[in-house]
Amino acid sequence: MPWAKANRTLASFSASRSADWREGLEVRGYWWPQRPPGWAPDGVLADFVESGPPPVFIGFGSQAAARAEEFTELAVRALRRPGLRGVLQTGVPGPLHDDVFGVGDVPHDWLFPRTAAVAHHCGGGTTGAGLRAGVPAVGLPAVNDQPLWASRLTALGVAPDTIPFRRLSPERLGAALHAAVTEDSYRRTAAALATRIQAEDGAAAVIAAVRELPAAPRRSSLIGEDGGASNVGDRRGRP
Repeated sequence: MPWAKANRTLASFSASRSADWREGLEVRGYWWPQRPPGWAPDGVLADFVESGPPPVFIGFGSQAAARAEEFTELAVRALRRPGLRGVLQTGVPGPLHDDVFGVGDVPHDWLFPRTAAVAHHCGGGTTGAGLRAGVPAVGLPAVNDQPLWASRLTALGVAPDTIPFRRLSPERLGAALHAAVTEDSYRRTAAALATRIQAEDGAAAVIAAVRELPAAPRRSSLIGEDGGASNVGDRRGRP
């Protein structure tokens, strides 16, 4: 699209473009972060993941940071109900039980494909990483855009009904995890969506847009999956 027609915005997510969106708003697919240079999984974590049936991932985002022990216990109790193994990102790291392991920051592209399902707060980036991995999800939204992404997971058919964070309980989470890992339709749909997402190259669209900046008379902005926007050029087309 010529830059002169409208401010150009590239959105970092994967979705169909609505007919009523303004000219210049483009959806080109996710931009995936690179792993830190030289990163390798912790040996104890890798051994845990490979030592039995695929675990489920449970992460609550920053909502649980101030009450890490409380929400870790809630997650463990939820896992016990359907008898699942788990990797928890709830603020308490290391081996928690024989079948539960706590982690800090771990690249999603390494961990998520090794899981049976991912239960998370539905931040835009985490939602995309789960879809890219091709595994079922359980949405646990709390604030901002999280309810939107959670509703999309359910509408797409990769997740059972959303559990709002304020209504989270071991019983509700346990039941949702059981459904996510036992109902084949979720996994089939997630795998099909992953194939489509993996074929996209959102970063290439961004690179192409930046290369066009010298001829751009107006601003361009980039919207990440967290909803933040960054201007990448001024009215004279300078970066």
